[in-house]
Amino acid sequence: MEPTFNGLGIAPALLDILARANFKTPTPIQIQAIPQALEDKDVVGIAQTGTGKTLAFAIPILQRLQRAKGRALIVAPTRELALQIEEMVQKIGRPFGVRTVVIMGGASMGMQIQKLRQNPRVIIATPGRLLDHLEQRTLRLTDIQIVVMDEADRMFDMGFMPAIKKIFAALPPQSARQTMLFSATMPPN
Repeated sequence: MEPTFNGLGIAPALLDILARANFKTPTPIQIQAIPQALEDKDVVGIAQTGTGKTLAFAIPILQRLQRAKGRALIVAPTRELALQIEEMVQKIGRPFGVRTVVIMGGASMGMQIQKLRQNPRVIIATPGRLLDHLEQRTLRLTDIQIVVMDEADRMFDMGFMPAIKKIFAALPPQSARQTMLFSATMPPN
């Protein structure tokens, strides 16, 4: 029998949205990560590109934001990935009225500040532009409940480790947030 999203602990309203969006069968990374993330546990998920990692963290984020204050931060190595993530979060989050913002280089800083003032619940960012906002104090991360590092291996390969350390220093303490790391590979460092 094919697995379904029903047994993963997902709220009924979110299950309805997944069904309407034609998500029927969870992938192995979703089956493993979603229940753990829904229990507010930190998660390290390793799976190849194209295996559904975005949904594996987007579902728990949206479900948690429905029952708690605070926001989520998703950090991705490239603008293209940041935009893909936002598209998926919007696809399943729009019925809940979840506002998102993409913070990335090559886009208007003024427009991003304007969107940040609308208090989006989900911030999707590339490391460099996120640091720009932190340094200019146009964004604070003190109310982040969930932080996701997507394609972490690529961020390390691209030399973002110093930026990631600064970002984590601006977040609430580890005991006050959930951290999820998703990657296609996991280098030893």
